[in-house]
Amino acid sequence: MSLCRSFSALALAALLSGSGGLALAQAEKKPPKELASFGTLRAPTPEAARSQALDWLKGVGKADDTTNKRFTEIWDQDRPTLDRVADTLTLGNDEARKLLADARDPNTPAPTAVPATLKDAKQNPFFRNNLALAYAKALSNRRVHEEALEALRVARVEQVVDPSAYLFHRAVAEHAMLLKKEANDSIVQLLDDVVDAPERYKMVAALMHFDMLTWRDKDLGWIARKMDNIERRLELARGGPQTQKMQKEVVARLDEIIKELENRKGGN
Repeated sequence: MSLCRSFSALALAALLSGSGGLALAQAEKKPPKELASFGTLRAPTPEAARSQALDWLKGVGKADDTTNKRFTEIWDQDRPTLDRVADTLTLGNDEARKLLADARDPNTPAPTAVPATLKDAKQNPFFRNNLALAYAKALSNRRVHEEALEALRVARVEQVVDPSAYLFHRAVAEHAMLLKKEANDSIVQLLDDVVDAPERYKMVAALMHFDMLTWRDKDLGWIARKMDNIERRLELARGGPQTQKMQKEVVARLDEIIKELENRKGGN
């Protein structure tokens, strides 16, 4: 068994026994940079999140009986806290309603830039950070990874109601865009620092980590990943300069591999 696979087996065993991302970091011998201290991120309770959402709603002047009734209906539902917070934001802000509706609609063209509202540091932190997370999650579900990642970058993981969703979708975007170091950092932070991360997030994160252990620069696997990314971008109607650049990189690398094989076979 190779050294790499041995490390992977140890990391998986540690993950299943609860050691999480610490084992992944030790497996690669690359400590993460500028990550939060161990076990410092925890989602607020549904009651605390509801209180924050209600305070925000009242703060934007939405305290009429119709709004209060709808708010109660939203929070009496058995749904993830982030979804209920997102619905509250759409209840109190028309722009948030349109942004999330467009992000969730597969028939709406994928955005090409992060909305200015999410970049506006003057916005209420509860509104801005949780809207950015809900927006990124919706885009991630459509494989619009570029703008999902940019939206998450303008938010702060400490100020969202679901830190595990923030780090998971960030890692998914980074993995899909072949940002190996960034994806590993997000995975380690998810596994080490979020004390209440769902098991499904932790297992998928571990699988992404193990997949990246097999990555080699410009081998056939690299070509396959590049082509998958190109296909994804074309499905999103993104056939512009960036996609064309990726296509040229793939063709150039295939030419190099063919020449290498020809040289080995004496030109035959």
